[in-house]
Amino acid sequence: IKAYMGIATFKNLSSFSTWLYRIAYNVFYDYIRNQKNTTSLDVYEVDTIHCSEQENVGQKIDVYQSLKILKEPERTCIILFYMEDVSIDKIAKITGYPVGTIKSHLSRAKEKMAAYLKQNGYDGNR
Repeated sequence: IKAYMGIATFKNLSSFSTWLYRIAYNVFYDYIRNQKNTTSLDVYEVDTIHCSEQENVGQKIDVYQSLKILKEPERTCIILFYMEDVSIDKIAKITGYPVGTIKSHLSRAKEKMAAYLKQNGYDGNR
């Protein structure tokens, strides 16, 4: 709705998708700021709909749990890069962070997630 209402503000300085992602990003962070107690993702509900195998559900739950340990900027970068397949340059435009910072967030986040998953029984072969 915000994108539709603000279409007149689109100045063609970047791609339409970058502008749209930025609106979604801002709406998301406005929502987070307005929540006094943030609730966790209901990964059971989300993943059981999309997975039929019990092991896959468990693995996805573990990955979502590892996302929870990340700082917001790290989590945002991981989700945009790996789950939404957004390029590093586009993530930089969306978030306003420099490209080097995006790369640092991705690297740090991967290390944290790997350590979390290793603590929870993953050895890197699964």
